[in-house]
Amino acid sequence: MSTLIASGRSVFLDHFRIPYELPREQEAHPAFAERHPLGAGGWIRVDDGRDGVRALLWPSTTSPALHAASMLQVGSAQVFGRVVSDRTCAEWLGALPGTWTPAMDVTDTRGARVASVWRDERGGMFLPFDPDELIMNCWSEAYLSAGPGTLARRAVRKGLPLYYRARPALPRGVQITARRAAARVQARVRFPRWPIETSLQDLYSFMFDCLHTLVQQPVPYLAAWPDGRAWALVLTHDVETLAGCELLGALRGIESELGLRSSWNFVPLRYDVDPKLLGDLQRDGFEVGVHGLYHDGFDVASLDTLRERAPLMRQYAERWNAVGFRSPATRRVWEFMPLLGFDYDSSYPDTDPYEPQAGGCCSWLPFFNEELVELPITLPQDHTLFVILGKEDESLWVEKADFLRGRGGMALALTHPDYVHAEPLLGHYERFLRRFCDDSTGWHPLPREVSSWWRRRAKSRPVLVRGSWRVEGPAAREGRVAFHG
Repeated sequence: MSTLIASGRSVFLDHFRIPYELPREQEAHPAFAERHPLGAGGWIRVDDGRDGVRALLWPSTTSPALHAASMLQVGSAQVFGRVVSDRTCAEWLGALPGTWTPAMDVTDTRGARVASVWRDERGGMFLPFDPDELIMNCWSEAYLSAGPGTLARRAVRKGLPLYYRARPALPRGVQITARRAAARVQARVRFPRWPIETSLQDLYSFMFDCLHTLVQQPVPYLAAWPDGRAWALVLTHDVETLAGCELLGALRGIESELGLRSSWNFVPLRYDVDPKLLGDLQRDGFEVGVHGLYHDGFDVASLDTLRERAPLMRQYAERWNAVGFRSPATRRVWEFMPLLGFDYDSSYPDTDPYEPQAGGCCSWLPFFNEELVELPITLPQDHTLFVILGKEDESLWVEKADFLRGRGGMALALTHPDYVHAEPLLGHYERFLRRFCDDSTGWHPLPREVSSWWRRRAKSRPVLVRGSWRVEGPAAREGRVAFHG
């Protein structure tokens, strides 16, 4: 493949470990940059020696011509971001060599065209948006500020502080009644779709297609999983009460019998966490993590609270040999999560309208929030399925896991030993695990192993050596080069 040169670091290229280079200072091609419609806009270019330079261009995120962010339709992907109008694009592109014409509509949620993807006769393309901004707006849930269902989400979110303060004094039946009432409102949200939202992956496919058009041959990237595995199944548990500590043996026994291992997240100051229990779990190959400090929903409620609590949570993490964190009730703030100081976090669902903090990162794969690895929860939670929604079997787990297996994703499950006697969990969980435990195409790691792999992968890349692609870097032994197109 001809070498890709990018104007700067690219979230998309880095996420998939697509090989590219940054221009050296003496090879910055200022004439090319000046010919960009915005001068300072982003670009990826390739020089194949035959047709000259072809480029994928997009506007600068600082351009005053960008409209206010809104929900957009880009092909089959529903995304949130800012675009430049066709009129402005036509003016900019008219200054470039070649003939540029609209090739694909970008529409609003009503189907009205608000912008276009443009192409020239040599295969160059102009995007009316910054693709990295669209990706980050999914991961960080920026769409929550203006996306479909905003009013429903705000109605539930306004009640969050009151709910958390009142919850300790509420009988469990009252809590469940309140959650079911909220669920009826939350179910009206149209984005992200539940239980499966494909938009972010559809955006990735669109970007791969753009690169394929650019290079005119298959695009190499580093496969998501090690040792040729096609997908991953990751098991996690949140232990919310002392009763959960006493009941976890049932779930643990099922996993041990099937040769599987999982992580168990404990709350250090809500109940007495027995050091012997933690030691037994770890000696048996399980993982231990931190599930907030008090399980009151306020660990990341404000920067002051986080700064007060994070040092103590890290002390328990060090004492427990824990590297992972999950926020109680999956409460999360994008800017705060890296400040917790853990190796990985697993507080973001890919899509979940039924949590007290509804939303989702739309990702089936791990990703980085600064230096923090984020492991999304991609299977519906047990309590949501069997108590809030009243599902009668594990079929939704199976359907979602089958879907993720077919798309090369990560099926990350979250179940609670606290509810073993309150819901028909054990039989559903065992049947679900038996369905997938012997699948040789799947990887069954602990969360800390996924995080470690994702870090090694992020420091590796495909390289072309004497006509063959191989992996260079810490993932060289276990990584695999895949191709799109």
